[in-house]
Amino acid sequence: MTDPAADQLQLAASLGRLGTESAFEVLARANALSQQGVDVINLGIGQPDFRTPEHIVQAGKDALDAGAHGYTPAAGLPELRESVARQWSARLENPVSADEVLIVAGGKVTMFFAILMFGEPGAEILYPNPGFPIYESVIAYSGATPVPIALQEESGFAFDPDQVLAQITPQTRLIILNSPGNPTGGVVGRDVIDSLVAGLEQHPHVAILSDEIYDQILYDGREHVSLLDYPQIRDRLIVLNGWSKTYAMTGWRLGYSFWPRTLLPHAERLAINSYSCPNAATQHAGLAALEGPQDAVQAMVSEFDSRRSVVVEELNAVPGFRCVQPAGAFYAFPNIDETGFSAQALQDKLLEEVGVATVAGTSFGSYGQGYLRISYANSTENIRRAIARIRSLLS
Repeated sequence: MTDPAADQLQLAASLGRLGTESAFEVLARANALSQQGVDVINLGIGQPDFRTPEHIVQAGKDALDAGAHGYTPAAGLPELRESVARQWSARLENPVSADEVLIVAGGKVTMFFAILMFGEPGAEILYPNPGFPIYESVIAYSGATPVPIALQEESGFAFDPDQVLAQITPQTRLIILNSPGNPTGGVVGRDVIDSLVAGLEQHPHVAILSDEIYDQILYDGREHVSLLDYPQIRDRLIVLNGWSKTYAMTGWRLGYSFWPRTLLPHAERLAINSYSCPNAATQHAGLAALEGPQDAVQAMVSEFDSRRSVVVEELNAVPGFRCVQPAGAFYAFPNIDETGFSAQALQDKLLEEVGVATVAGTSFGSYGQGYLRISYANSTENIRRAIARIRSLLS
């Protein structure tokens, strides 16, 4: 039964342009099936299946016991901003300072702020496709035109720098990059970044948002190439990062970002107008994560690496599948073209008929047709069981 009064409400047209993150929809459907007694193996959701390290949890508890119950500065606790800057300065040739750091309530906040800062009707924003779905969603919401950067399986899901540069127009305001990448697990090499940055020097009107949230989850001796390593673009570079993936802290909702000093006051004003400040106790936990032992991170990445080998081997034995080796994050992105199913159809069939939750490649953009995202943030045993079910269904 509908509420007659609700039928008379006139919502903003922009809401109709706002998309969603399909992994959460798949999770809800998977949970509903589980409650009905179905044995569901979830290879859909993108979060580590590890506990937050105990010393981080304890720091959050201690902060609450010590009275960290009130507002903090909108930009975050000064000691946490200092710690972020110190950690990154040790990794970079050109150091960063705390006054370039904004502590935020989760990684999505940075992309939301950056896109709203540059997006409006008539503007164009380039974004990776297949890529994290919130990029395209918020670009459309802002009124700007989303311009996809094609990621190709043949190159390990990296982008072609010449193609990206050729897509820039006078209307281009912002380019979004993501490495290691979601949903593909692709990692962009230094030579590609070098070429892109060199070309961007001819386009000083274009800002860059680099999503580096998976920077610590890399394999095969790969190095993380941060765009912070390029001083020639630092005056128009925004870098997104946080604690969710590295420290298994998705539910704590804590992130950080680097901003040019000219842009950070605008981002801080957006923070004040939306959530005031990040959670106080969570920030103390985040400080413990950065300053404390890193052995739990190393152990988690090592386990993901072992699972990665299993996932790729098992997926390549499924009829109609082929899967390139992901170089980072904890996702495989197998090509399913030869199964004869569309991405959405196979996602639904796997969940409803054999109880395996995956995410259709088209949830990450139109160029994701013919692919599935498989998260290996699950046990090796469950991964093998799930892929055996997939193989059985398609054999």
